[in-house]
Amino acid sequence: MRIVIVGPGAIGCLYAAFLSKSGQEIWLMDKNNERAAKINQQGITVEGLSGNLQARVKTSADVKEIGSADLIIICVKSYDTKETIKQARPLIGDNTNILTLQNGIGNIEIIQEVAGPDKVIGGVTNLGATLIDIGHVRHAGKGETVIGRIDGKIPVEMRFIRETFNKVGLEARISRDIKGLLWSKLIINVGINALTAITRLNNGRLVEFEGMRKILREAVTEATRVAKRKRIKLIYDDPLAKVEAVCEATATNVSSMLQDVLRKKRTEIDFINGVIVRQGQELGILVPVNSILVDLVKTIEASYNLAVEK
Repeated sequence: MRIVIVGPGAIGCLYAAFLSKSGQEIWLMDKNNERAAKINQQGITVEGLSGNLQARVKTSADVKEIGSADLIIICVKSYDTKETIKQARPLIGDNTNILTLQNGIGNIEIIQEVAGPDKVIGGVTNLGATLIDIGHVRHAGKGETVIGRIDGKIPVEMRFIRETFNKVGLEARISRDIKGLLWSKLIINVGINALTAITRLNNGRLVEFEGMRKILREAVTEATRVAKRKRIKLIYDDPLAKVEAVCEATATNVSSMLQDVLRKKRTEIDFINGVIVRQGQELGILVPVNSILVDLVKTIEASYNLAVEK
């Protein structure tokens, strides 16, 4: 089985390193030739919760070199999904499955436009990872990976993916309601990511300040109203309590959006809080806090290179 992980970020490198122990043919696809060459030469280094792991993974920016894949795992930023799946089209054969392990809502639909509805599997991962350098990642949080199709079907290929993940220590299970899981994770991200990016605080610090806690609660409440109107079944009964519990359980974690801001990179705000803003407008639900959070993060992005005048 040829597995191609697209995107050499924290999660992409972590999955590539773990899956290198699976006995399958593993490729890491990059859009940057120089970075791909460096990873090809030095391999992937993982430190943290899984101990010290060195893995050699074939890495390339040339889809023709890789060839047709049995499984493609998309780990790029959500704003790159459309361009990425177009570039990866030569990898897609008649029996290829495509698994998205990305933040936010909308990636499944974007991939389906290119690959068709029957090839795409949604995924939610609770693994925490931080990219330290090219091909060097810190495994910062353990958690399961849940996969499933939007139509709820469970083909044999999906069971094989689950077994392959579990074999190498990537705890995995299948769900018939992946949409509910995606929205459940979205609401957690809505409450955490933008606030950490704006304040530059670790997850746990958000609930230590009453002002932050109030904003977090309002953002989550707005998102929950949207989910309820759309008749999305969340996996937890109390979204506010869940988000606050996640803050405490991942107290020292640096959110992916904060990592982007610290590196002066584009964030995934449009696929997280931006989803709530767009869906709220369509449904006639007021979402003022999420609207402000989107505007603030976009202002941070736009002002990266502006120096403070003294």
